[in-house]
Amino acid sequence: MLNPMPATFDYHPPTDPWLTVVHADEDLVVLDKPSGLLTVPGKDPALADCLEARVRGRWPTAAVAHRLDKDTSGILVMCLNKKALGHVGQEFEQRRAKKSYVARVWGEIEGDEGRIDLPLATDWEHKPRQRVDYERGRPSVTDWVVEGRENGVTRVRLYPLTGRTHQLRVHLMELGHPILGDPFYSTGEALAAADRLQLHAEELGFNHPAGGWVTYRVPAPF
Repeated sequence: MLNPMPATFDYHPPTDPWLTVVHADEDLVVLDKPSGLLTVPGKDPALADCLEARVRGRWPTAAVAHRLDKDTSGILVMCLNKKALGHVGQEFEQRRAKKSYVARVWGEIEGDEGRIDLPLATDWEHKPRQRVDYERGRPSVTDWVVEGRENGVTRVRLYPLTGRTHQLRVHLMELGHPILGDPFYSTGEALAAADRLQLHAEELGFNHPAGGWVTYRVPAPF
C-alpha cells in the first residue's frame, strides 16, 4: 500500500551549484539537472524556481525540449531557437532519440535483462501519480539490464522506449522492485534506503539540428 499523497508541496530546490552546463552551442544547451529541481515552473508562485528559469537567466530564448521529473537528475536539453526546438522535439516524438537511465532498486531482480510492457494512465484520485490501466492507459515500454547486485539492492540500466509520466518509476514498482527513495511509489525500507530518488538520466543521443549524431553523458551521482 502506497503512502497517502502529501497535502502540500514542500519545495526546497538545490541552489549549489545554481546551473551545471554540459554543452552549449548556437542551437542547444545541455544540462545536468539536479534532483529536487522542477524542469518548468509550477502554477504556485512558490514553484517559480526551476531549470527553465535558471537557464533563461543566461540564455533568454531557451525553451524546454523534454522534461525530467523533479526528483530525477541527469541530462536535459533546452533549445535556443524555434528551428532547433522543432527538430529536437521531432527526435523525441518519432522516438529517434536514445535515452538510458540508471536506477538503484529495492530487492534483487531475477534475471539479467527484460522488458516491461504495461499501459499507464493518470491516477486521478492521487495526482500526479500514475497507474497501470489496461482499459485507458497509453502504451508504455521499458527495457532493463542489470548492472550489479549488492545487499538486497539491484543497480539497473533502463531504456524507456516510450516517454510517459513516471514511466520508469511505475514500471519498476509493478515489477516488484521500487526505486530507492521514491516518495511516490516506494514505502518502508525502500523509501528510507536513500535520501533522494535513485534515478538518473545518464545518457542521451539524438540527431543535432546542425547535423550529425550527438551523445551527451553525465555519470550517476550514486
